[in-house]
Amino acid sequence: MTMKIPFTPAVYEHAARLVDRSPWDVSRDPELAFAGHREAFLLYRHTPVVVGIDIYNLEAEAYGATVREPSGNGIPAIHDVLCATLDEVLELPPYDPGTDGRIAMMIDVGKRLASELPEADVRIPVSGPFSIAFNLRGIGGLCEDVAFRPDDVAKLLMQLSENQAVFCRAVVDAGLDVAFFESAASPPMLSPDYFHRIELPALKRIMSIAESYVNHPVPCIMGGDTLLVLDDILATGTGFVVCNVETDQEEFIRRAGRSHPHVKIRVNMDPVVVTSDDPSTIYREIDRILTITSDHPNCLMGTGCLPYETPPENMQLIEDYLSN
Repeated sequence: MTMKIPFTPAVYEHAARLVDRSPWDVSRDPELAFAGHREAFLLYRHTPVVVGIDIYNLEAEAYGATVREPSGNGIPAIHDVLCATLDEVLELPPYDPGTDGRIAMMIDVGKRLASELPEADVRIPVSGPFSIAFNLRGIGGLCEDVAFRPDDVAKLLMQLSENQAVFCRAVVDAGLDVAFFESAASPPMLSPDYFHRIELPALKRIMSIAESYVNHPVPCIMGGDTLLVLDDILATGTGFVVCNVETDQEEFIRRAGRSHPHVKIRVNMDPVVVTSDDPSTIYREIDRILTITSDHPNCLMGTGCLPYETPPENMQLIEDYLSN
């Protein structure tokens, strides 16, 4: 008999669809955020429940960056660079998670969700140092800094990691857990060599800080093609990694399963397929993932960031197909 693989979509901006509001509205309103994520859990029973819409913006906004309202149902984003130079980023004082930006609001929403849904694993998204630097400095400026001042970028990333300690502490003090995200550091944004030299020490540091507060290894969630840096990701001591559709998923699973069989691997479906109105297309994608995970019992099936426009009935279709 084939064991049913667990299925858990990653719900962020999609929660806004479930309350028929834009991601911008829900990202700014604690009542809407609570209602959207509550409805998502009642529909999908996914784990973890990550409290957020534009999850990578929280820290940069707390440092002083401005998040812009998008048109329609787009995801809120930071378009204007806060710091024109690397030195300006280095000089930024730490933020206060209790007063700066929306961090306290999201933690309060998380507390309400955990209280009303005691069976849910409620987590607050915490960004990695490169993702924060990416939003503060901008893509062009940060890439130039990596090329011409790699040692100073390494110093900055370590500084940003240390500054995340107060955020992690605030999450734990609220009785919640951490979901750790660092997608901006994925190749090709950082080459494997630069990842190892300037990102890995800071990545290890922030994950060590988080683990010391929550008393267990934390997930290391990174989008993109992470196969080239998989060994470094596993070296952080994480207990959970994401195998994205952009990478060689079969090789990723083989390598991670061989060297770290205790680490859970969420194998993501193609998000374009997840939104499809053709059930046979979805079934083929499920079968593909079942095939490549058949020899690895520590895998689960995911969706990556579930697109806003995903029909909720597609999630039920996936669950039914896996059950039957």
